[in-house]
Amino acid sequence: MPRSIWKGAVSFGMVSIPIKLYTATDSKDVSFNLLHSKCHTRIKQQRYCPACDVVVEWNDVVRGYEYGPDQYVVMEEADFEKVPVSTTRTIEITQFVQLDEVDPIHYERSYYLEPDPVGVKPFALLRETLLRTGRVAVAKVSLRQKQQLCLLRPYDGTLALETMYYPDEIRSTAELAVPSDGAAVSDRELDMARSLVDMLTAEFNPSQYQDEYRLALLDVIEKKAAGHEVARPKAAPGKVTDLMEALRASVEAAKKERAATEEGEKRRPRRAAV
Repeated sequence: MPRSIWKGAVSFGMVSIPIKLYTATDSKDVSFNLLHSKCHTRIKQQRYCPACDVVVEWNDVVRGYEYGPDQYVVMEEADFEKVPVSTTRTIEITQFVQLDEVDPIHYERSYYLEPDPVGVKPFALLRETLLRTGRVAVAKVSLRQKQQLCLLRPYDGTLALETMYYPDEIRSTAELAVPSDGAAVSDRELDMARSLVDMLTAEFNPSQYQDEYRLALLDVIEKKAAGHEVARPKAAPGKVTDLMEALRASVEAAKKERAATEEGEKRRPRRAAV
């Protein structure tokens, strides 16, 4: 487990639970360096001050809030500790709700909580209470110079914290050109679409998914590094423009895929009962 990014406490009524916060996700994006096209040397990005005509080292950089044209309030690290809110070192639980009441569009980033040794029992109490009541906790915490709305929920033996967007940070859909509720969709089309949904319905298993683009991109990079010619993939077949025909073809393809999956399951050797 990497180092914790934040230390504080969960405030649960009059109970205080000392915890550490860890990042829960790790992006697997393929990263690239920026090179000079002529010599393929890695370029350097420099911080430049036009007033002094010098390159500024990172240790000489400070943060400033612009309150007027070219007028700044310079903020030191200690100034952020003086912000008079209780959530600078506390995850303050404000209410408990059902998880399905929170639309996923509010979710921003995920973190794990780990209790300090003195907080193990109250941590377990909060986790078990959430599990048995089927509820999640809505809370507030200050991270990265912002008071975050967040949600605490049981996850894989611990508590996960999801930072959330505030309502005024979520863009409206009012100006989108989307079909109205009474859009002209026939019963036949609805029945066929439902058949397709039924054929593709299964229990969610995230382990069956992988980033195919990333794997294919890494394969292209390896081949190019080895000096092999990389062929352009064939163009995808043209899309079917007739909606019913497209739905019917999709249902047939889903049936074949399900049949192949079930046949593969039958052929897979089963473990003998002990």
